[in-house]
Amino acid sequence: MSTLRKLSVLAVLITALTLPSLTRAQSSGFTNNHFELGVFADYFRFSSSDPDINYVGVGGRLGFNVHPNVALEAEMGYDFGRNITTTTSNGGTTNFFRTRTRPIHGLFGPKFQVGTDGPFRAFVTTKVGFVTFSHSTASPTSGFVSGVSDIANGGARFAVYPGAGIEAFAGPIGIRLEAGDDIYFLGGARNNLKVNIGPVIRF
Repeated sequence: MSTLRKLSVLAVLITALTLPSLTRAQSSGFTNNHFELGVFADYFRFSSSDPDINYVGVGGRLGFNVHPNVALEAEMGYDFGRNITTTTSNGGTTNFFRTRTRPIHGLFGPKFQVGTDGPFRAFVTTKVGFVTFSHSTASPTSGFVSGVSDIANGGARFAVYPGAGIEAFAGPIGIRLEAGDDIYFLGGARNNLKVNIGPVIRF
């Protein structure tokens, strides 16, 4: 069974398991904060033999609350840049530049949250999905399109992502900070730090 087919089966199973919670939530009068939409700046520390590679990019996320404390989320991130930081006795420098190898991450799964009606939320999440390492010298937009084609052609690796974070809101507008381990499988599990931060809106 292909990786994408496995992901589709997992998504269907997770959705089916949460439908009873959705029915109970709606019947109990839970009407606030059904959806959460956000964009984020993404940092992906790719763990290689020497040295680790710091990728940076952007992404988007959509979540739907099936219960006041449980949401289903889907997200995608595209890392088209790299960061190199060097330190010396006189200080340090950091540089960002466009990279030819561009990771694309797609993840789906539940988010378990507390503080649902207040200005602050804390949460944990466990998602499944894929990561693919596309190669392009084109602009970020064109490179993303060709990278998605690579996914459809079987270039994706199965990934599991456990993470945690916090959200702070002023009314419906907020900011979200999250960090986790983006684990993909290629000759065994490969652990990689993933951090993102960005604005969100709940409605």
